[in-house]
Amino acid sequence: MSDKTLKDLAEQMRGIDIAMLSTITEGGYIAGRPMSNNGEVDYDGTSYYFTDGDTRTVSDIRREPKVALAFQGKDAFSLAVEGQASLSQDKGEMQAHWTPDLDRWFRQGIDTPGLTMITVVAERAHYWAGQDEGEVTL
Repeated sequence: MSDKTLKDLAEQMRGIDIAMLSTITEGGYIAGRPMSNNGEVDYDGTSYYFTDGDTRTVSDIRREPKVALAFQGKDAFSLAVEGQASLSQDKGEMQAHWTPDLDRWFRQGIDTPGLTMITVVAERAHYWAGQDEGEVTL
């Protein structure tokens, strides 16, 4: 087992464009979907994603906020994160985490009707990097 820090993991996450966000459905199944991961942000254990407010993702989180994130990077780096999700439609909060590349999905930016920001606060992260693996508790 290795002893990487959250800062070490953040550096390896920098080039990852897509994260898989998994929620627990009403029927108790696990539903995963790709979400844009802003690789320009310094990861501090909290992730921010944007979606339409009427998606199953949002309804799943309202009912059960425990979620998982999966990241796959270069050189056999993988990261599995467990955390708690919350939802916001506050434009000030969204503006603080908005990046221009999101405009291709949400043409009206933070003024897109129904736009919802998902915040995931990590509780633990397990990583694999070739023969190296370990866990960071947050």
